[in-house]
Amino acid sequence: MPDSSPPQPPILIAALYRFAAIDPHKARDPLHALCEREGVKGTLLLANEGINGTIAGSDTGIAAVLKAIRALPDCETLSVKFSRAEEMPFHRLKVRIKREIVTMGQPDIDPARSVGTYVPPREWNALVDDPDTILIDTRNDYEVAIGSFRGAIDPRTKSFREFPDWFEAHRAEWEAVGRHPKIAMFCTGGIRCEKATAFVKQQGLEEVYHLEGGILAYLEQMEVAQSRWDGECFVFDERVSVGHGLEVGSHTLCRACRMPLDEEDRASPLFVEGVACPACHDARTEDQRRSYAERHRQSELAKKRGVAHVGAKQPGSGRG
Repeated sequence: MPDSSPPQPPILIAALYRFAAIDPHKARDPLHALCEREGVKGTLLLANEGINGTIAGSDTGIAAVLKAIRALPDCETLSVKFSRAEEMPFHRLKVRIKREIVTMGQPDIDPARSVGTYVPPREWNALVDDPDTILIDTRNDYEVAIGSFRGAIDPRTKSFREFPDWFEAHRAEWEAVGRHPKIAMFCTGGIRCEKATAFVKQQGLEEVYHLEGGILAYLEQMEVAQSRWDGECFVFDERVSVGHGLEVGSHTLCRACRMPLDEEDRASPLFVEGVACPACHDARTEDQRRSYAERHRQSELAKKRGVAHVGAKQPGSGRG
């Protein structure tokens, strides 16, 4: 009997990370060359503590890159979250060496040695429904603003670097009222909350949990009727946000400040496509807005001609 299911979108997206002791300088050039050969775009970050990134391409291209990454020291069990898109969600390829694959500013933290307890998505509800659980969203404030788990604490951090100070201050508050912290944390794909649990355990707390595979795994696996998630999940590519089933969400991106925009934002008189939004309108000069407007005009012209404006490889250009 012929398969009547609709065809899958052609672009495979892989969100991946692994805390492992690797040599980023040795790994960088071969991975970059392989991605270019396979037509894979996106970002890979390499550091002594491991690898992190999101890439997109054909099924065969992604398979080839993942095979190479899993061949790196202690990367056989690389964490990968797959999704699909109709169009390439990245404009270019970047393979970069960093001090940390997710920046916390805590050089003594080693998630490869000690982290919290992984909780699979289908067991997450029982944990977060427990009134003794302190549920913490480890993402940045603009991510939390478009969606989170019900009852989660929003630390209102601008960057992950702020999390350690925030946690230490609030731990003192919890303990001052006699509450023994039982901590559950989550993030987009699992990497930030995994590193956060390593930090919290270093502070001497033992009951520390994190969502295995992150929000993306939860949204993919949990039915809407049983879900504790409200809103959409911000993602760092051209999809901007996703919902249950990893369906592309309703948010778009302000090209001036890179903040996610909902329907109300786009209806605001302060919104100008490619130039400004309610979040950044008053924070930009007239010269900046003119520059953004010209960039948007060039982008629209390139789109009409059917050529890439962002990420196009110029003759004689170097690596991304």
